[in-house]
Amino acid sequence: MQRSPSSGALTTATLRPLYQAAQVRELDRRTLASGIEGFALMQRAASSAWHSFRARWPQVRSVSVVCGAGNNGGDGHVLAALAMQSGLKVQRISMQPLEALEADAARAAMLASAAGVGVTLYRPDMTFEGDVIVDALLGIGLSREVEGDLRAAIEAINATGRPVLSLDIPSGIAADTGAALGAAVRADCTVTFIGDKIGLHTGDAPGHAGEIDFRPLGVKAQAFFDILPAAWRLEESWLSEAFAPRPRAGHKGTFGHVLVMGGAPGFGGAALLASQAAARLGAGKVSLATAAEHIGPSLTRCPEVMAREVRGGADAAAMTKGADVIVVGPGLGQDAWGQAVLQSALQADVPLVVDADALNLLASRWPTLSRDNWILTPHPGEAARLLECSVAQVQADRPAAARALQRARGGVVVLKGAGTLVAGPGGLAVCPFGNPGMASGGMGDVLSGMLGVLAAQFDELELATRLGVLVHALAGDAAAKEHGERGLLASDLASYARVLINP
Repeated sequence: MQRSPSSGALTTATLRPLYQAAQVRELDRRTLASGIEGFALMQRAASSAWHSFRARWPQVRSVSVVCGAGNNGGDGHVLAALAMQSGLKVQRISMQPLEALEADAARAAMLASAAGVGVTLYRPDMTFEGDVIVDALLGIGLSREVEGDLRAAIEAINATGRPVLSLDIPSGIAADTGAALGAAVRADCTVTFIGDKIGLHTGDAPGHAGEIDFRPLGVKAQAFFDILPAAWRLEESWLSEAFAPRPRAGHKGTFGHVLVMGGAPGFGGAALLASQAAARLGAGKVSLATAAEHIGPSLTRCPEVMAREVRGGADAAAMTKGADVIVVGPGLGQDAWGQAVLQSALQADVPLVVDADALNLLASRWPTLSRDNWILTPHPGEAARLLECSVAQVQADRPAAARALQRARGGVVVLKGAGTLVAGPGGLAVCPFGNPGMASGGMGDVLSGMLGVLAAQFDELELATRLGVLVHALAGDAAAKEHGERGLLASDLASYARVLINP
């Protein structure tokens, strides 16, 4: 089999860098040290946010701007001045008396007052008067749960049901993890500045940030070579670069032989979904090692898949011969049959995609096993079992959990969920695509089949994994766009994915 080379263009050059809060603060510090005044940078941020506001809501005639005590609030004060100068009715709400503000935030508040914008000190019983609300409460420095008046203000903003624009990050979202710390603003759009934040794209954040509008404010983050991004954001444009036309002299041996091992008695659907997804994504050959009762349904569903009965370890071991990649786990079960099949897969010297019950067996029977040539695809519950922690701990800091699991187990780790994460030797990647319609049975099985065929066709496992996660999420979005999120089935994805990889 001939794998596709991994060109330099497919590393990180076409992906957006994502940063942690401390890194963005350092970028800000260095920018100020280069001679740009802090207040001038604040004005740039407010101006960028105002342009985003007008582009999204051109007909709106009134706005409520809710300002916190720090520089995020300062951005809000300047935006309030810009809105007043543009003829909007502006309600400016401050969480602190203006005389208590300091430095650039105080200067911004004075600018808004000089522009004729009135100010009201926040009260829990007050009414938001604007047709749109601007959230300028908290910035990227939040590290503990919000409480008191800040929490009350966040909950009041959400209760209005009106459109919301958040500045830099929705107040209440942790910039490094994406976790909602007690309460968080639900924005329709978030304008984020200087460096895009990893926490905007995973965890709770996708349900709070809305559309993300990144504005670098003239700061070229990647010019500071010693500040390495915390992660990379996968981009749709990557696909056209990755999936070049196939060689005219190619044959089925050129495009990989994927073996799917799973489907214990009574659990055939998952393995059938995985094997069909592998075939639809362009594997040269797909074999299915499964229980006897699933052979007929497999032939009916997808006769191109070479399905064979597995009665135990000997049958499973025989089927691993000749496979380029093995996908093990969909519908595997955790009894003696599943254990024997997984043992056979682990003894094969080819890349593995390990999913579902194979992950649970790793946690219980092979708790220290690691290898370089596998892809582990846990959802948060499976990740918690592998890490011997709670699901809440995984979700509280998904990037840290993905990194920890990759360090402990090697290879490449896919932590599924909103803002799926791919952790590998090359760092962390975040997939910002996908939708709630994909929260249905079998989606992970389809992903494992897609990962299997791409692992067979690309010579870098991490690259193949990032591409597979991206294709899977975009296929789900395409299916939802055409038919809606409700009722979206895992089996719907394969046909949309096929279109994506044939640009």
